[in-house]
Amino acid sequence: MKLVERMPRLRKAVKAKGGYFEESAHGLSDEQKEFQKMAFDFAAHEMSPHMAEWDEKEIFPVETMRKAAQLGFGGIYVQPEVGGSGLSRLDTSVIFEALSTGCVSTTAYISIHNMCNWMIDTFGNTEQREKFCPELCTMDKFASYCLTEPGSGSDAASLLTTAKLEGDHYILNGSKAFISGGGDTDVYIVMCRTGGKGPKGISCVVVEKDTPGLSFGKKEKKVGWNSQPTRAVILEDCHVPVTNRLGQEGQGFNIAMRGLNGGRINIASCSLGAAHACVQLARDHLLVRKQFGEALSNNQFLQFKLAEMATKLVASRLLLREAAVALQESRSDAVSLCSMAKLFVTDECFNICNQALQMHGGYGYLKDYAVQQFVRDIRVHQILEGTNEVMRMIIARSLLSESG
Repeated sequence: MKLVERMPRLRKAVKAKGGYFEESAHGLSDEQKEFQKMAFDFAAHEMSPHMAEWDEKEIFPVETMRKAAQLGFGGIYVQPEVGGSGLSRLDTSVIFEALSTGCVSTTAYISIHNMCNWMIDTFGNTEQREKFCPELCTMDKFASYCLTEPGSGSDAASLLTTAKLEGDHYILNGSKAFISGGGDTDVYIVMCRTGGKGPKGISCVVVEKDTPGLSFGKKEKKVGWNSQPTRAVILEDCHVPVTNRLGQEGQGFNIAMRGLNGGRINIASCSLGAAHACVQLARDHLLVRKQFGEALSNNQFLQFKLAEMATKLVASRLLLREAAVALQESRSDAVSLCSMAKLFVTDECFNICNQALQMHGGYGYLKDYAVQQFVRDIRVHQILEGTNEVMRMIIARSLLSESG
C-alpha cells in the first residue's frame, strides 16, 4: 500500500509547532506536503516526548518504530508489490528531515533499515524480495548494514571477512564493527570476500538472526545515537545458504556503494531535521531569555547569528533536495552531488546545532534541554556513511576526471 493511501487516518494531524511545516514545505507538491505533515505529526506526538528517556535509558523503541511502519515509513522507497510505499528519494528526504525533529537517533536507525530493505528490493530476486521485504516494511523484523570492519573503515574495499563456498552454503568468518542495531535486529546485510583482493572480490549476503556461528560483541557506550544499540557482528564458521546472496558473486561492493549513495542523502536529512529543530529552539530561547535588562532577541550580534543559522539551514535543504532528485533520476552527477550534500549538510547542520547550544549558555549544556542531545546525536553523521574526508575525495576525483 502506498503511503498516500494511508493518509485518511491522519487527516486530523495538527500542524507542526513553530513554523516547521511552512518553512520546509516550499517547492513541494501537495502530496509531498501531506507526507511531511504526517511525519512532523508523528515526530511531535510519538517521538519527541520520549527522546530524552530513550537517550538516557538507551531504549531501542521497537513499538514506536512499528507505529511508524504503519504509516509506510519502514519501506519508504521500496516497491509496493512487496509492501513498500514506493516513494521517491526526495519524498524520503522530506520524511526523514521531519522525523528527526522528534528524535535523530531513532530516525537515523529507521533510515539505515530503509537502506537495507531497498538493497534487498533492488538487488534481490523475486524469492528473496518476497521472503524479506514484507516483514521489513512492517518492521516486524529489523535490518542492519554490515560493511565496516575493525581494520577497514574508510578503506572499505580492503575488508577481510571471508565467505568460502561449500556445497550450497557459504562459510563466513570475520567481524564487522559499529553495526547499528547489532544484536537486536533480525536481518544482516553482510559484505564479504568470495574472491580475490579489492572491490571485485566482494559479495553481499543476507545473514538471518539465530544462524549458527553468528554472535555479537558488547553493546557500545556512545556519545549519542543511544536509542539504537551498536555492537560488533562476529561470524565464526557461519553457514549461510547461497540462496541468500544478493546479486552475483563480485557484485557486493557495487551493491554496498549504491546503498550508501542513498544512505548519505538519508543521514544528511537527519542532520537537517536536527538543525531545523535547533533553529526553532534557539529562536524561542532568545525571545524569552533576558540579560542586561532586555531579551536576548534584541542583541544584534545574536540576531545576526540566528540569521546565519537560518540561511545555512535553507542552503543545506536546497542542496540536499537537488541531490535526492539527481539520485532518483540516476543522473551522471548523482554520486558527486550525494557526496557534496552529505559533506555540506552534516558539517553545516552540526555547526547550526552547536551554535544553538551556545546561544542557550549554561542551560544548553544541561540534559533538561533538547539542544544538547541534537548536538550529540548528529556529531557522528560527519563520520558514518563515508567520512566527510572521503566525501571530499569523491568530489575531487569527479572534478579532476572531467575532460576539458
